[in-house]
Amino acid sequence: MSAMRTIKTVRPDKKGRVTLGSLLHGASSVRVSVDDQQRIVLEPYVEVPLRESWLYENADALNSVRQGLRDSADGDVHDLGAFASPDGDDE
Repeated sequence: MSAMRTIKTVRPDKKGRVTLGSLLHGASSVRVSVDDQQRIVLEPYVEVPLRESWLYENADALNSVRQGLRDSADGDVHDLGAFASPDGDDE
């Protein structure tokens, strides 16, 4: 686990709530964990659409996409030409 640093101290309101919005930076949910020393760890999450979740469940496909992105960033690309059918009908 990486070293933790204190960014900000917050105080709970009368109902015990604390505001973290400015610290979440685009997260849509937060996973809460409590260790055996009663430290609370908040881990921000971003959900993906259900139709895209298969990619994160398929390690080979996800690794292939990541490798493709690395190759593209390194300029290692190959033109495969147009993917349209010769008669102009893409279906």
